[in-house]
Amino acid sequence: MLGLLLAILVNAQNYPYQSDVLWVTQPSHDNWLYKIGEEATVSVALYEFGILRNDLEIQYSIGPDMLPADNEGTVTLRNGDANISLGTMTEPGFRDCRLSVSLHGKVYRHHIKLGFEPENLEPYTQMPSDFESFWENAKMEAAKCPFKIEKEFVPEYSSDKVDCYLVKLQAYKKNNFVYGYLTIPKKEGKFPVVFAPPGAGIKPMNPLKDIFYAENDVIRFDMEIHGIRPNLDADTYREISRAFGEGNNSYLVNGLDDRDSYYMKKVYLACVRALDYLTTLPEWDGKNLIAQGGSQGGALSLIVTGLDSRITACAANHPALSDMAGYKAGRAGGYPHLFTKFDGMDTPEKLNTMAYYDVVNFAKKIKVPVFMTWGFNDDVCPPTTSYIVYNVLSCKKEALITPVNEHWISLETRHGILDWIKRNLK
Repeated sequence: MLGLLLAILVNAQNYPYQSDVLWVTQPSHDNWLYKIGEEATVSVALYEFGILRNDLEIQYSIGPDMLPADNEGTVTLRNGDANISLGTMTEPGFRDCRLSVSLHGKVYRHHIKLGFEPENLEPYTQMPSDFESFWENAKMEAAKCPFKIEKEFVPEYSSDKVDCYLVKLQAYKKNNFVYGYLTIPKKEGKFPVVFAPPGAGIKPMNPLKDIFYAENDVIRFDMEIHGIRPNLDADTYREISRAFGEGNNSYLVNGLDDRDSYYMKKVYLACVRALDYLTTLPEWDGKNLIAQGGSQGGALSLIVTGLDSRITACAANHPALSDMAGYKAGRAGGYPHLFTKFDGMDTPEKLNTMAYYDVVNFAKKIKVPVFMTWGFNDDVCPPTTSYIVYNVLSCKKEALITPVNEHWISLETRHGILDWIKRNLK
């Protein structure tokens, strides 16, 4: 069975490493997708030490993606499994079945989301009438910032195939900096460049996880967005994160009352400044400039692609910052879940600012090829919002949909993204 194979092969939040317990959930449709009005059911089995368990009571709660449950109950495993109805939906979206069982005094949890015509999901977020002029003016303002660069060789991340440099860029305004690791093939030639903005949070960076780009003749720039050296120790980063990276102190809500003071304005414009730098590299092939990232990095990749015509292709997985006000439509909104994780976000001023910074409005402007991948079981960047972004793209686009995935992609998919990039070079 597809669900069983996926369950056994995947190591993620649903399937903790070296756990004694394995959940197996099999939807009645192998692709996890249903028509509106069609009933969806899931069969549930549970293994302990690889042995199928019986006569166990399973608790379940079922509700829309990222919203409170509207149905709760229990079922008992008989003859190896039990069937649970998730009901149906009258509008496009997802339903989430959350499961738990108590074994030997410990609670084990699992969940599975099924989609109902998600290809018809539309954004709640609308594009402001002056969206384009706002960002054109912002780019012209940022372009006045002096072009100051510092670059140092990093031997610990370099090899006989790759040279690595730590780059410091002045961006947006004077004395406002960002950092990034630049990895370049150690050979003669001209190469495509991949701009890779970071996932959310304030944390150290290690370019080795994506060093295979440079090893395969692609220059890569992994950027941080806060102006903090990416090689500080983890404890220092934790202290910084506690200071302005959590709760209502988070940079993601800093200045949200005004579109000109919102923290992410300098982030978006710093991404453009990074492109200014990357297009000056003597090793660049002069043609191919690709944006690639996941989560917040996926969002920033799509945003800079819509913001800057120099980008020639974009690859994004489960993008954050997507239809953030979607909760106003009675369904899931995008990370950082401003309406459920923060206080006081539902104001006219904040809603107005969100529209200028939402991925869906940048995605509508993209004209170059886009690759996206996402999973259904993601509770960080929910499938509802990933579908919405994909649905508004009017460019050449390609999707790899991996239902079982939570907030992660496999190593094989990461290499597959590089393959897609290479197939889309000019």
